[in-house]
Amino acid sequence: MKNLLFFLSSVLAIFSSCQSEKGVQSNSHSNTFTPWLVGFEKTATNPILRADSSFVFTDPVTAKKVPWQKADVFNPGAIVRNDTVFLLFRAEDNPDAILGGRTSRIGLAYSTNGIDFTKFPEPVLFPDNDAFAKWDQPGGVEDPRIVEKPDGTYIMLYTSWNMEVARLSSATSSDLKNWTKQGPVFEDAYEGKFLDTWSKSGSIVTELKDGRLIAKKVNGKYLMYWGELFVNLATSDNGTDWEPTLDETGAIFHSFKPTINDFDSHLTEPGPPALYTDRGILLLYNGKNLSGEGASMAYPEGTYCGGQVLFDKSEPTKMIERLDTPFICPSLPHEISGQYKAGTTFIEGLVYYKERWFLYYGTADSMVGLAVKD
Repeated sequence: MKNLLFFLSSVLAIFSSCQSEKGVQSNSHSNTFTPWLVGFEKTATNPILRADSSFVFTDPVTAKKVPWQKADVFNPGAIVRNDTVFLLFRAEDNPDAILGGRTSRIGLAYSTNGIDFTKFPEPVLFPDNDAFAKWDQPGGVEDPRIVEKPDGTYIMLYTSWNMEVARLSSATSSDLKNWTKQGPVFEDAYEGKFLDTWSKSGSIVTELKDGRLIAKKVNGKYLMYWGELFVNLATSDNGTDWEPTLDETGAIFHSFKPTINDFDSHLTEPGPPALYTDRGILLLYNGKNLSGEGASMAYPEGTYCGGQVLFDKSEPTKMIERLDTPFICPSLPHEISGQYKAGTTFIEGLVYYKERWFLYYGTADSMVGLAVKD
């Protein structure tokens, strides 16, 4: 916690700007201590991961050889294990298919400096002829986020996409390479009431301990911020089966909503695992600007930028404060081209590594980018 407080405090906050050549601009804060995790700068090596048609594996569904990362590689989760950074990234196979029409699989890569990554030859999670086929086929498995539990077990939250309904799902592993699917996270909650409700983007609350982000129980429960249009909260005993928080009418309670005429006017979607700090629970999230009425004039329409919001530790559904300026936005050529040309810095992976914060993000649904806070 001592290291986390040091890095969360800053007299000078540096924010990323869509208009800045380097992707950063400086804004001064009057407080000597701020809860925000700011000051990230995009590395000169961006992008750090690209599509590669040379990686081929035998798809168990079709029994055919598939270039599983031929089209795109993006939206990574990140974790530190044995002084090594591991990325779990989303890869798509068919460059000729339309947006949302490709099959996604999750690959694994590792790095000993956090910047230069080596990919494993085959995906570690993919659609299969298993009990989860009705949720995973044909769209695949998407957008992983990963945390470590106190017992050393890893939990991956990802989207199962059958091209009808997106369902937030979970998988577990002890080594990051061999994963056991656990199914949709809301399958059993409230007798399955929300199993067929569109759900994505699970951000489990973590705490920095001995240089690693570890999933933390609050009042005896793991906490997860999730959603796509709105940020919602769910609780869990085991980290794989979750119960969404409801309002007085029995509907899902929205803890954080878009801000009209601002960078997150269209949606607020959780990013990397949230951080439990002395000031509150800090969630880094993806904000999308509307197109047309209600959009911010300061950012291009439809653009995804990264924002931050602070929740009350005692009442995790209660928002305390929102950072009113995005801390990372599209500014590099590959961030405003590719599948999603409106511009995307879609944040999903965050690690504390060698006394620096490494933020990994998807660029325009096509590549993987990196920003570092010294």
